[in-house]
Amino acid sequence: YQGQCDVALGNTYYMGKMLEREDQRAWGASVGIYFPNQGDRGTHMNISGGAVIKAAKNKAEAVKLLEFLSGNLAQYMYAQVNHEYPVRSGIQYSAIVQGFGGGQDGVKKGVFKQDQRNLAEISSHRKKSIKILDEVDFDN
Repeated sequence: YQGQCDVALGNTYYMGKMLEREDQRAWGASVGIYFPNQGDRGTHMNISGGAVIKAAKNKAEAVKLLEFLSGNLAQYMYAQVNHEYPVRSGIQYSAIVQGFGGGQDGVKKGVFKQDQRNLAEISSHRKKSIKILDEVDFDN
């Protein structure tokens, strides 16, 4: 990697990991996080999701695991250790995440307007998105 590009799309927790590692800190410091569409629909967010399948042999235990992972302690750990945005409200962001979007209108301490559109609506544009990515030779 040469670290040279005009725009990169990525998950913010990768930036958090770069900024906390001494050998990668300069890379992270050379770029900034920008949250698009803050004046209208907001920025898309991915989630780390989980589910219990119908055929699960240990459904009760699987539900307990998901309840733990979505609980306050695990969400705090995701936020502080992995620099992820917690799915629960009221969980404090890591100090690194609180610096994301600094100076951007409408963004304060890493808090930004999130896109609330239904994922089915977004996924209906998948083929067109792939066509555009292919046309601009994204990833090459």
